[in-house]
Amino acid sequence: MPEKIDVKRPLSVGEVSTRSGVAISTLHFYEREQLIESWRTAGNQRRYTRDVLRRIAVIRVAQRAGVPLGEIRDALSALPNGRTPNQRDWARLSTSWRDGLNDRIEALTKLRDGLDDCIGCGCLSVQQCPLRNTGDHLSSRGQGAVLL
Repeated sequence: MPEKIDVKRPLSVGEVSTRSGVAISTLHFYEREQLIESWRTAGNQRRYTRDVLRRIAVIRVAQRAGVPLGEIRDALSALPNGRTPNQRDWARLSTSWRDGLNDRIEALTKLRDGLDDCIGCGCLSVQQCPLRNTGDHLSSRGQGAVLL
């Protein structure tokens, strides 16, 4: 007979790491960044509620999509009572991140498409360089390698 799981029993940091596939050091980092939270036992060991696993999954998916941690933290902290996102919350979060992702995709596409014109020119400060000196903004700071 399968072992009965106590869904109310808190998880240790090792259990969360194993179940989520996230390193313990990353869990500690997420705590410092206020993305997840734990409490300490009398023996000073971290404990987590089980819903932290879903919260970590949301964080990882958002990170993989290129959403900055600050935006993830802001979105999660805006949830009522700091709860873990449900399906409706995820739909709202992912929609709010979509515009930023589209902007980054557009910028990266322009960067990619402009690489052929720039690689090997050597100067990186002429008016034509779309990557280093868009619109020749560095000319107002003088001639030569003004960034050095």
